[in-house]
Amino acid sequence: MITIEQLKATQERLSDLHRYLDIENKLIQIEEEELRTQVPGFWDDQKAAEKQMKVVKGLRAWIEAYNEAKTNVEELANAFEFYKEELVTEDEVDEQYKKTIDHFEVIELKNMLQGEEDPMNCVLKINAGAGGTEANDWAEQLMRLYMRYAEAHGYKVTVQDLVEGDDAGIKSCTMEIEGDMAFGYLKAENGVHRLVRVSPYNAQGKRMTSFASVFAFPMIDDSIEVTIDPGRLTWDTFRSGGAGGQNVNKVESGVRARYMYLDPYTGVETELLQSCTVTRDQPKNREMALQLLKSQIYNIELEHKREKQAAIEAGKKKIEWGSQIRSYVFDDQRVKDHRTGFETRNVQAVMDGKIDGFIKAYLMEFGGQ
Repeated sequence: MITIEQLKATQERLSDLHRYLDIENKLIQIEEEELRTQVPGFWDDQKAAEKQMKVVKGLRAWIEAYNEAKTNVEELANAFEFYKEELVTEDEVDEQYKKTIDHFEVIELKNMLQGEEDPMNCVLKINAGAGGTEANDWAEQLMRLYMRYAEAHGYKVTVQDLVEGDDAGIKSCTMEIEGDMAFGYLKAENGVHRLVRVSPYNAQGKRMTSFASVFAFPMIDDSIEVTIDPGRLTWDTFRSGGAGGQNVNKVESGVRARYMYLDPYTGVETELLQSCTVTRDQPKNREMALQLLKSQIYNIELEHKREKQAAIEAGKKKIEWGSQIRSYVFDDQRVKDHRTGFETRNVQAVMDGKIDGFIKAYLMEFGGQ
């Protein structure tokens, strides 16, 4: 059973939340932004209108989150009083307390995501490292992990491209995860993930180490302009592999965009590749591959901006073999993040997508920089 001090602490936390979310000012902002949506001809410029509606939606989300926190605190205070009159049980009071605290933590974590790209959808690219079937299997396990995470958070997952392994697993995959703050949270997964286990693919039953890289970048929409030089862009077409019906396998519906990107900051030219096999319609696949390419270029621009800022993450590591961000040691029942030191022994829960603890630890350490 909670104490009166714990109840007062939630009320003080609500007051702090009201202050640092600047609720009064946000209420005024909503009125002003909604007035802009009511002017004649608002929808004449589709892109501008959609951008404005996103602003309104974002402000409303903060107000709704605060109001829910306020309701939780009020219900907790009522439950505390009802317990004295024996109208509710201790367990019911404690359950309301947990609900109140959990919601506070969700809001406070989300408040750390202030980058312009944080609210965007997220593109995850998973690539198996060297190691053949074992590495391919590990890449597929990570794909499943992020699908489970997305499912638990109400996000939508679309697999844009998938290259299966020769015997098992996958060599690579690209998937878009759509939902509120998807990139803001999943940027914490950017890096090399290391698996240590007794491999089922090793006849001697030896302990093996495998790597897979996870690259997260924001999926831009039409409200953000990214210029593509047509002279630097070429296309490949190919037959999509795997399941999908006769049309997918016989017709060259898969596309790959090849773009020679000239970095304006360094002058270095790099070939960027984006593939899409998500539909049987080649033009639609081409459109999606181009969108992925624009998102990748946008992310490169963001990286340069971050490098110019004074508050670069002190512990940031490059995505390369030997600089893994996290280790998953199956037989020792341990998963540890090397950037934050956060670890858990519930390996199965992690593999089922329960990675909120790792994401929170990352954002608490680096999110405000």
